[in-house]
Amino acid sequence: MTQKTQSRSGGRSARRAARAAPLATHLRPIRPGMSGGMYKPFSPADMDKIHGAALDALEEIGLADAPPSGIAYLTGAGAILGDDGRVRFPRALVEDTIARANRSVTLMGRDPAHDLELSGHRVHYGTAGAAVHLVEVDGSSYRECGVQDLHDAARIADQLDNIHFVQRPMVCRDISDNLEMDLNSIYACCAGTSKHIGTSFTEPGFVKHGIELLHMIAGGEEAWRARPFVSNTNCFVVPPMKFATESCEVMEECIKAGMPVLLLSAGMAGATAPSTIAGAIVQAVAECLAGLVYVNAVKPGHPAVFGTWPFGLDLRTGAMTGGSGEQALLTAGCAQMHKYYDLPGGAAAGIADAKLPDMQAGWEQMCSNVMAGLAGLNMVYEAAGMHASLLGFCHESLILGDDLIGQAMRCVRGIEVTDETLAVDQIRQVCLGGPGHYLGTEQTLGRMQQDHVYPTFGDRTSPKEWVERGKPDLIEKATARKDEILGRRATARFDPVLDAQIRARFNIHLPD
Repeated sequence: MTQKTQSRSGGRSARRAARAAPLATHLRPIRPGMSGGMYKPFSPADMDKIHGAALDALEEIGLADAPPSGIAYLTGAGAILGDDGRVRFPRALVEDTIARANRSVTLMGRDPAHDLELSGHRVHYGTAGAAVHLVEVDGSSYRECGVQDLHDAARIADQLDNIHFVQRPMVCRDISDNLEMDLNSIYACCAGTSKHIGTSFTEPGFVKHGIELLHMIAGGEEAWRARPFVSNTNCFVVPPMKFATESCEVMEECIKAGMPVLLLSAGMAGATAPSTIAGAIVQAVAECLAGLVYVNAVKPGHPAVFGTWPFGLDLRTGAMTGGSGEQALLTAGCAQMHKYYDLPGGAAAGIADAKLPDMQAGWEQMCSNVMAGLAGLNMVYEAAGMHASLLGFCHESLILGDDLIGQAMRCVRGIEVTDETLAVDQIRQVCLGGPGHYLGTEQTLGRMQQDHVYPTFGDRTSPKEWVERGKPDLIEKATARKDEILGRRATARFDPVLDAQIRARFNIHLPD
């Protein structure tokens, strides 16, 4: 009897060990780049109307404040400069540009394992934003964030399976010189993660210095141009319908340097964009189409992400709201328009208006993240960690967001209907002379890891077991995980020789 018990226990232990071992990538229940697109808030006729309205806006209204260089590029491509200084875009020019634009863009990581293919309805989640505060959960307080906080965010994101890219989520408020801030943002992120990174430049003249730093990290200009692992987040417009002059000049320099560009239009519905969801999307689409013409006029075929980012507004207060149902619809509608054009696109989701990672934050983050994924958004920006309508970033919330996005991605994966998943053979075996239940069957055990996503921090225990375990707190568990990650040296840190060369060339504020 004793031997039999040991044998059964050993078998159970072996099965548990096998289930605990990491699955091969192709067997995982969720993974980067799964296809969404099942949720479609617009009908085909709706999309035709939005497209037509955007073309009308570009042809009749146009955009103001293009820099002289931009005017030259755009008029050279066929745009028309009016006596009022506005650049207008004939329909044929816009439609020809759409027809010639890239249908697929690969955003590369320093580690090729983290490359992101942006095409079709492939979905990727990551960070973004320009928060000026760090949320400290231990004291429920906000403080100004700095370069160490940004570096720590990149280090944490590097270890989270469901955070697929790291666009800079915070501003280095402890660095007053704008050039040094831009360069240290690149350094802090690259030293923290080997995933794809997004960042911005304050002035056009700063780009050459950032590119020099990236050449050093990459191992030379040729290596950089072959695998550009950082993209330029570019707010090239100031809604409504005006170019951001300096940002456009930055964009031109980034294109020349081989850096992919995110064309970011961030109008606020009711303030800098129409208050209706459809109208806000029309304006964002029009502005990004103008940006697409601009990019392809500078360099045909240059990798660009169609970044329609309209935000919501609480009309009672005039404050931005990122956690509303309207925001979720704005983002999902934009995703559908990206697919209407068959262009790689991105938009914002996962933003919480809540000040802390609490129940409000949970429902706000989940609503828009799920809808963005179901709509097939290629790049879901600001998907984790963002609070107070983008004013605050929280490391613990980033960690909990990884759990939340895992569940959202399971929704994106959807329901597979095959002979195996229909399971008639299982039903037959269990019901006709079998045990009468599916617990422990070969099929159940064999697919439990492939079909199900299990939260790392979410608690599914019974109330009794929860008490027996000391009533574990979600935030405390996330803090412990944060401390564990930050207690180890970042795997993405540079070789000491390279790091010394970088520090000799640039004023790096992070300690060695």
